[in-house]
Amino acid sequence: MGLAKQVKTEIIGKFRRDEKDTGSSEVQIAILSGRIQQLSKHFETHKKDNHSRRSLLMMVNQRRRLLDYLKSESFDDYKKTIEALGIRK
Repeated sequence: MGLAKQVKTEIIGKFRRDEKDTGSSEVQIAILSGRIQQLSKHFETHKKDNHSRRSLLMMVNQRRRLLDYLKSESFDDYKKTIEALGIRK
């Protein structure tokens, strides 16, 4: 289950660098964060859904790798992204 098209478009619009940007690190991190939040809500009612829990862990790991990459490439963009998403201190 992915994000609704409208929600995904809003996220891309908020985090993209230019008009044609849909795949930058910031956009990928934001989309993964949205999916992680959606799955976290899913687990409140479906506690024994271990198949989806594995997917959640894979998404969290992917987001962590993208954040590490962004931090090494552009620390300012990293700070802006984590503040906008509220995922770090």
